[in-house]
Amino acid sequence: MLKTAVGALVHPSAEIEGAVEIGKGTRIWHQVHIRGGARIGQDCTISKDVYIDSDVMIGDRVKIQNGVSVYRGVTLEDDTFVGPHASFTNDLMPRAFTEEWELVPTFVRRGAAIGANATIVCGVTLGPFAMVAAGSTVTNDVPPHGLVIGSPARLVSYICRRGHRMKPHAPLDYLSAYVCDACGESLRVAFHLESGLPLGLPTDRDGDESEKSPPE
Repeated sequence: MLKTAVGALVHPSAEIEGAVEIGKGTRIWHQVHIRGGARIGQDCTISKDVYIDSDVMIGDRVKIQNGVSVYRGVTLEDDTFVGPHASFTNDLMPRAFTEEWELVPTFVRRGAAIGANATIVCGVTLGPFAMVAAGSTVTNDVPPHGLVIGSPARLVSYICRRGHRMKPHAPLDYLSAYVCDACGESLRVAFHLESGLPLGLPTDRDGDESEKSPPE
């Protein structure tokens, strides 16, 4: 039977340390352990066997499935989803025998979703409404609405807020439009070139092609 704690429902087997903030309507299930200083927003679901480290920040309406460990330095914004047994890290060079380590933060932006058994290597940002496929290993930032798959994870598509794959509406260029056939949502993706070179004129290791003599 759940017990009520300042508007939240907490299972009796859960262990919640001091100075923890839990928002109204949040449900904390079996064997959850929440360390001191963690902040959990409203209407969240924290499922069985979840570990939430000290000072972790979790927004509103977040769902964390069974067996997930959310370590210090991780921020989960509003409406994010973490699938069962997904893994976070917070140290790029872990050693058991030294205390000289650097906390490396990870940000999961609003609406992003992480599939089951995915690994999120610290120091990355998952953009708004991005999605990480089950079993993937994320080692780089994921753009907003990006779908990444594999180990290491690679961008394979853009998706709408509901998670459907979107199709290019026009030939791909530095400014491209994607449209979802299922819901009609559209997305514009822009790339900015900062090399200072004219578009369509790549460099050549032996010099500018225009300055070479024609072949005899």
